[in-house]
Amino acid sequence: MDPFDKKLIAPCGLYCGVCAVLIAHRDNNQKFKERLTQVYGVSPYEIKCEGCLSENLFFYCSNCPIRDCALSKGFEGCHQCDGFPCEHIENFPLPVGKKVILRAVPAWRELGTEKWIASEIERYHCPECGYALFRGAKRCRSCGSPLDVD
Repeated sequence: MDPFDKKLIAPCGLYCGVCAVLIAHRDNNQKFKERLTQVYGVSPYEIKCEGCLSENLFFYCSNCPIRDCALSKGFEGCHQCDGFPCEHIENFPLPVGKKVILRAVPAWRELGTEKWIASEIERYHCPECGYALFRGAKRCRSCGSPLDVD
């Protein structure tokens, strides 16, 4: 997976390369998919995505007003919008996701796309052992260290 693939750059600032749904689908990890069904209330078959700007979107992402808004304005992302944060961000259904958006979009503005992606990838690695994490992980799957990464 190319971390700079445009399909992985969600307009809202939730970088898809560290998304649990994308990782579970990419790795065809059925156990992980089954755990995610509890979070999203969908079947394991529906836990699939290849990035926000791909043709194969996760159910929730395919109906995203943030994505639709940015694309309708011709923006790569919310970092280009003077109206950020807007009602779409305020009404984001997942509190952790909203928290990440509110952190990530200003960083994206400051760093530019390539450096922002690199910082998101770096952010989602275990500080103890360096293992790659997914957004929302509470404990490292490699060393078991507790995590506090949003």
